[in-house]
Amino acid sequence: MRIKKVFNNNVVLTENNNHLEMIVMGRGLAFQKRAGEEIDETKIEKTFVIHSKSLSDKLSELLKEIPSDQLELSNDIIELAKRELGCSLNETIYLALTDHIHFMLSRMQKGLTVKNPLLWEVKKFYKDEYRVAKHAVQMIEERTGIQLPEDEKASIALHLFNARQGSSGMEQTMKMTEIVNGITNIVKYHFGITFDEESMNYNRFITHLRYFAYRMIRGEVHGEDEESSLFEQVSRHYVESYQCTLRIQDYLQINYNFDITKEEMAYFVIHIHRLYSREKKNNIL
Repeated sequence: MRIKKVFNNNVVLTENNNHLEMIVMGRGLAFQKRAGEEIDETKIEKTFVIHSKSLSDKLSELLKEIPSDQLELSNDIIELAKRELGCSLNETIYLALTDHIHFMLSRMQKGLTVKNPLLWEVKKFYKDEYRVAKHAVQMIEERTGIQLPEDEKASIALHLFNARQGSSGMEQTMKMTEIVNGITNIVKYHFGITFDEESMNYNRFITHLRYFAYRMIRGEVHGEDEESSLFEQVSRHYVESYQCTLRIQDYLQINYNFDITKEEMAYFVIHIHRLYSREKKNNIL
């Protein structure tokens, strides 16, 4: 295995037999080594295989600026997230999370903290990612000795959710969160109630909203706005839920210039009615 680039004594860029670039780490792995030389593979402790050439190039550039232990910390958090969430993550997380950790630690060392305006929403809507992020913050604090604010849990959770969804960026994830929060508030104020956020009914509703917002932002909510028999039926039978859906329609049009189809409106009416009626039946109201 030959070295393509040396970042420091412990980190190098190399290439395997299939010409796939890898970043490998190990104590003293590249001591007095140069590009083109063979490395002692017995010293390799961690391997990062990046399939995207452009992503590999960006990560290589980042590694020129950051300590290798920050990449290792980021990787350990990513492996933790994969186990805890039970899913794969888009490999862009290696770049995004490593860069975030580096910038965040630099700010904290200077006494600069940044508030995350979506802290409350993240805790509420992305509970699995937030749970992992709490462990991640604890891991960072133990290894660096730097006490982090709660806002960092939300920031890391958003990075994990973004990678889990495979979306195109943090801006998209934040926009999606705003949409979910806006629609949830409309439902809450329309019925004048507070839902049990731990209930299965509420979590089913949030899952629907997150998926809708994800497809909406990506332009995947299709269909002709034709007369729908389902829409006609539910709008007549579930009048209160239909009125609430009309408010959601206005919200999406005014704030995002998005016209929801009658098919989607029908599904909103059904989901809202199910949430409202079941919560009422369970004496939550």
